[in-house]
Amino acid sequence: MPDAAVAKIIVTGASGNVGSALLRRLAQWPEPPEITGVARRIPPARGPYSSARWCRVDLAEPESYGVLRRLMSGADAVVHLAWGFQPSHRREYLRRTAVEGTRAVYSAAADAGVPHVLHMSSGAAYSPGSYGRPVDESWPTKGIPGCAYSVDKVAAERVLDELSGVPGAPDLLRLRPGFIGQYAAGSGLARYVLPDAVPSAITRHVPVLPVDRRLTIPAVHADDVAAAIDSALRRRAVGAVNLASPVPVGAEDFAAPFGCSTVHVPARLLSAVADAGWHARLQPVQGGWVDLAYATPMLGCERASAVLGWAPRHSGPAVWAETIAGMRARGGTCSPVLRARTARELLAVLVGRGPIGRRIPP
Repeated sequence: MPDAAVAKIIVTGASGNVGSALLRRLAQWPEPPEITGVARRIPPARGPYSSARWCRVDLAEPESYGVLRRLMSGADAVVHLAWGFQPSHRREYLRRTAVEGTRAVYSAAADAGVPHVLHMSSGAAYSPGSYGRPVDESWPTKGIPGCAYSVDKVAAERVLDELSGVPGAPDLLRLRPGFIGQYAAGSGLARYVLPDAVPSAITRHVPVLPVDRRLTIPAVHADDVAAAIDSALRRRAVGAVNLASPVPVGAEDFAAPFGCSTVHVPARLLSAVADAGWHARLQPVQGGWVDLAYATPMLGCERASAVLGWAPRHSGPAVWAETIAGMRARGGTCSPVLRARTARELLAVLVGRGPIGRRIPP
């Protein structure tokens, strides 16, 4: 049974990948809590999104603190999931969302007297030096300098170091997962990794996949992350906790869902090619993401087991295969973040508002 004190929860980024899984999970509580979902784009009140009331907030905007402060009055916990992956060419906007948005969320929670904050960090915050080998939560968190996502995850953690280190600050849990996937994330992932106006159906016709054979990516299913959050809310867990399957995604696992063979290409070359394509506005993936894939260590999850009683139900390769299946089949939800778009819709947005790497969603 949930702790009786956990009756009101604020969830930022509640319409996204993990947020959708968490809403499904919380709806299964015998006495579901009152949930306020915070998002930049409000989803229709269908499926998992019907269990929350919603507030539109752009964490990149200075006024977000005041709105959050009012929302959080009387809340028992805040789950901070909100993050931005695009527009990758609007670096200042993404950093405001990630770093200043985290500052606004935790500061508002502290000033509203919220006792417990759960922050979604990432294994991407860890420093390189243990590739393919598991690290625990004491491993340095200096990130991968060439990856903007990693840099911002580190900066957000430093903000939390500052704000949580004062008397009376809310209890803080930092979750550090690997790649998070599920079927419903497929359409969203396709928009982030495929060139604009290229339909996801192209993934059915991949003849060969260039990949460095050293590839070892920690991964975890969104439902397993939601289960960890569920337990953390019940137990009011604090500190840092890694989340990943003990079985990573290797090079052959990466190619398997595409039904194609692999060809070995050094990671450094893959990064350079991706970066060139990104700078030329030909595709939305910066080379730093490739750097991250070949620098993030495996994640030891002994603390998740001890503190949360957590064990993943899905293996890394299964998570990857399910996510790619969702990409190929245009899997998603009715959320603006996860909703599938037709090729016509993608082209209309491209013509009307520009490429995903530059446009800020309304």
